[in-house]
Order: sequence, then structure tokens, then C-alpha cells
Amino acid sequence: MKQKWVVFLLTSLLFGASNVMAEKTVLAGGCFWCMESDFEKHPGVIDVVSGFTGGTAENPTYNGDHTGHYEAVEITYDPAKVSYQALLAYYWVNIDPFDARGQFCDKGHSYLSAIFVANDKERAIAEQSKQAVQAQFPDQKVVTPILDAKTFYPIKGNESYHQDYYKTNSVRYKFYRWNCGRDQRLKEIWGDKATH
Repeated sequence: MKQKWVVFLLTSLLFGASNVMAEKTVLAGGCFWCMESDFEKHPGVIDVVSGFTGGTAENPTYNGDHTGHYEAVEITYDPAKVSYQALLAYYWVNIDPFDARGQFCDKGHSYLSAIFVANDKERAIAEQSKQAVQAQFPDQKVVTPILDAKTFYPIKGNESYHQDYYKTNSVRYKFYRWNCGRDQRLKEIWGDKATH
């Protein structure tokens, strides 16, 4: 009995330690299906959840009121395997940072790109990464804002089908992504740096 207790205690400590090491960030890049798909493939990313953030309406829903909110993803990652800087570098090559009306075929406030920072350290890293992108494209204006983090509202309830949509509705997802021109535009902007 004592041996089982020791195993349980060690397992709990190891599991707890791995959770303590995880960090989160919230990024908006248009369609959250696409952002979830792209980031779940990145090494060091533990989990990606689709939802809304940035607005004032509480408990926004996809088919209801999400005025002022951005479609976004909450990314849980292991900083021992991937840095915040690396996640932002990956983020940039998965969005169109020059589109002030939305992303790809999706237009409107909820489809705008944005980086949500939780503290001054993240803000400094995000600003530096944005400046690096701007330096690559001196003739275009990077319009993606860096904003203070607000409450993140995961998509849930009868709208939960939006989570992992690229897995559960893969044919529809692929058709949407192609039809929206996302990958074509990413290739146009980023060339071989584009992840697709």
C-alpha cells in the first residue's frame, strides 16, 4: 500500500510540474479554425482552443453577440520546447499583417489580426517581432496591433463543433481554406517561409 502511495505522489508531482511549466498566449489571425490547425502542428504547443477575446460583451457566441471581439486562439505551450519569440515568428508567417479589413476572404472586426499580451515582457517581445516584420516590408504598413490581454472566451456548448473543426470536418475545412485563398496569399507574402 505504501508503494502505491509513493507512485501516486510522484506521478502527481510530475504531472503538476508539467502544468506549472506551461504558458499561454492569445493570438488572433482571422478564422480560428485555421489558426487552431496551424498552431496545433507546432512543436512545443500543448493545446490550442478557439474562442473570442478583446471585446466587452460577456460570453460571446459565434451565432450570437460577439460585437467587438476577435476570433482568436488560446495557445498553451511548453516554454522549454518553444519560446514566445518562436511562436510569434510562426504567427506572422500564418497571417496577412497588412490587411486592415480582416484576413483573407473574411472581412470585419472579428476577423482582424492581433497579438494579445499579458505583461510588459510579452509586449516588448511582441513589439520587437512586429518591428522585424516591418523591416522586411518597408513599403507596406504592418497593421496588426499589440493589445492588452482581456478575458478569453472559449467556444463551447452547442457551438463546440468549432473546436478542432479541421479534424472533425476535414473536407469542409480544406475546401473553406482553399476557397478563402489563405494559403495562396500566405505564399505570396512569405514565399518559402509560409508553413503550407
